[in-house]
Amino acid sequence: MEKPYSTEIENLEDLNKHLGKEIGISEWFEMSQEKVNSFAELTQDKQWIHIDQEKAAKYSPYKKTIAHGFHVLSYASQVVFQTLKLNNIALAVNYGLEKVRFPNATPADSKFRGTVSLTNIEEVSGGAKYTLKIIFEVEGETKPVCVAEIISLIYSLPN
Repeated sequence: MEKPYSTEIENLEDLNKHLGKEIGISEWFEMSQEKVNSFAELTQDKQWIHIDQEKAAKYSPYKKTIAHGFHVLSYASQVVFQTLKLNNIALAVNYGLEKVRFPNATPADSKFRGTVSLTNIEEVSGGAKYTLKIIFEVEGETKPVCVAEIISLIYSLPN
C-alpha cells in the first residue's frame, strides 16, 4: 500500500511542473455506520441501503449498508487540503465539479482515501484555474468508489 504524501508548490509558476502527474494520496478516512446514519439524517435521505443493517444484510449485494456517494464526495476538500500545499497564494476558490462518477459503493465500517492528480491548468488574470482529479478508493478494493474532477481558482500574491 502506498503511504500518504503531499506535494508542496512554492509559487504559481511551479504548478505547471506537476501537470498530468499524481500530486498526493490522503490519509485513510473511516466510514462508520454512525457517520452514514448522521449523513442520512442531515440530508433526509434515509433509504434502507444506508441505514437498515438487517435489511442490507439480507438484500444488499454488499451484505451491509453503504455510504451515500455524495458523503464520500464531501471529503474532496479535505483530501485536497492533505495532498496539495500551495504557497504564496492570496486567494483560492473552489470553482465547482466537472465530472463525478460513482463506480462502486463504500460499505459502512470501511476505510477510504483519495489519490489526487493535476489534470488541467489555464491561466487567468492574476492566477490560474486548475482541475484536480480525485480517485477515492476503499481499502482492499480495486474498483474506485468515486472519481471526481474539481476545479479551483487561485490567485498569487502580488510581487
